[in-house]
Amino acid sequence: MSKVKAPVVKNEVYEMVVDDIGVNGEGIGKVEGYTLFVDGGLPGETVLTKVVKVGKNFGFGKLESIQVPSPDRVIPICKVASQCGGCQLQHLSYEGQLKFKQNKVDQLIKRIGKLSDIQVEPVIGMDEPYYYRNKVQYPVRQEGGRVKIGFYAKRSHRIVETDICYIQDQRNEEVKALILDWMTQNGISAYNEETHKGFLRHIVTRHAHSTKLMHVTLVINGRRLKASEGLIARLTKLDYISGISVNINKEVTNVIMGEQLLHVYGDTHIEDTIDDVKFHISPLSFFQVNPVQTEKLYAKVIEFAGLTGEETVMDIFCGIGSISLLLAKKAKKVIGVEVVEAAIEDALHNADINGINNVEFYTGKAEEVIPRLYDELKMRADIIVVDPPRKGCEEVLLEAMVRINPKRIVYVSCDPSTLARDLKYLAEKGYKVDQVQPLDMFPQGVHVETIVLVTKVD
Repeated sequence: MSKVKAPVVKNEVYEMVVDDIGVNGEGIGKVEGYTLFVDGGLPGETVLTKVVKVGKNFGFGKLESIQVPSPDRVIPICKVASQCGGCQLQHLSYEGQLKFKQNKVDQLIKRIGKLSDIQVEPVIGMDEPYYYRNKVQYPVRQEGGRVKIGFYAKRSHRIVETDICYIQDQRNEEVKALILDWMTQNGISAYNEETHKGFLRHIVTRHAHSTKLMHVTLVINGRRLKASEGLIARLTKLDYISGISVNINKEVTNVIMGEQLLHVYGDTHIEDTIDDVKFHISPLSFFQVNPVQTEKLYAKVIEFAGLTGEETVMDIFCGIGSISLLLAKKAKKVIGVEVVEAAIEDALHNADINGINNVEFYTGKAEEVIPRLYDELKMRADIIVVDPPRKGCEEVLLEAMVRINPKRIVYVSCDPSTLARDLKYLAEKGYKVDQVQPLDMFPQGVHVETIVLVTKVD
């Protein structure tokens, strides 16, 4: 096997100008035409980087020093921002983050989607880009002879501890401390990924923006919660804890939640409100993590849908029915499809408690359910709203959407790469992209949400 030939040598230090930011927030530059990825570098900066890994076409470097800083560089508010994998862009001003995300969407739509004449609007940002998340997932691990609760370090499952996370609800620190005390007093072990031994795997909390109440879920590698009375006694000292659940996950997997859920105290869900519509949200159901931006997101979806009250709408990947129920207030009928059964149960309950009766929900994979609704049940839709996971839409789903022949498709995306791919498909099938509106659901991180209006070409 021949040696990799590159103009750089491992462990040597090189001067480099950073040209771009990668999908994971790393700076990208070239040394003699050879691409290097360097954590912490910003576009326009001249840096010294130590090469730590050399590949055939690109390598990775460690930032040694900044010779010429970017005017957008700021000092991170979090002391472990450079170690933790949660916030990749705290060293970039918030204005710089919004520009980066707009450019990211624009470039991917042009490069992958081959849509060169599309205008991407400036990103809708936050007035206060901190403490915005309504959900946190803490891994619990045994490291260095003691239990650690925190977040994963970049590109690893090593735990980074912090006294405060600046994108989460600060009350989580109280919850974390009480659970750690409960573990210590009762000999509760932490999970070990290598041996698949140990009891507590994750702590998951979710709070309601409207009521401020919080639900706590412990993910365990076991059949029942040990010393549950002690845990309940500790957590219920906090007046904002409305419920406690246990999730059983005995699988050898990186998936956080298992399928079996046991409720040990209080409410089985949290209740939140968007635009006067109430939502019951169970621990297994998806709900947007940034409530302030979620209201802006849904408002833009409704605007793009352009409802008059006479339309039938399909809401694909509907989750707990959050978009479906808001659309139903302005549409003739809404049909929601979601693969997670617990989410559909929440959606049906949410429709009931809000007195909304012009919605139907179907459980199953969208790429299987939507073709069946069209082919077998002859269902049609004037408008389709689709909000897929990061992998985007399966081609069979896109093909079914085209056959349904809606006047408008509102595509909500959390990954501009798969969005661009899917827009290319739709553009080749008689649709055009009218509006592209990015929205910042994840300040301090690299991800960006995008709402796109796609219309049928006459």
